[in-house]
Amino acid sequence: QVQLVESGGGLVQAGASLRLSCAASVGTFSSGAMGWFRQAPGKEREFVAAIDWSSGNPYYGGSVKGRFTISRDHAKNTVYLQMNSLKPEDTAVYYCAATKRVIVLARRFTSPVEYDYWGQGTQVTVSS
Repeated sequence: QVQLVESGGGLVQAGASLRLSCAASVGTFSSGAMGWFRQAPGKEREFVAAIDWSSGNPYYGGSVKGRFTISRDHAKNTVYLQMNSLKPEDTAVYYCAATKRVIVLARRFTSPVEYDYWGQGTQVTVSS
């Protein structure tokens, strides 16, 4: 069983930056993917970013492209989400997700059903 431990959330002002981290505490990843989704109150879970663990190819949701950057550290089994130019509409609980299965189609990285493991979530609040 893979456990995902998130950190780095908090309260910031608009325009600020935050970096989220997600460490897989059990097992190792040699393939598959890790990603981030977010959910604001009253809204559905939204894809933020994902990274193919083997190739390092990143995928981004349209609302964060150009502002957020996802990266991974193989040795630490950790994925990072650097969030710059934060906006109030980025306020949400951010969830880390992972799968050891290989995802072939690029568009499937954005689907929560592709991910088998989920973190508890970390709150990000951006004030205006």
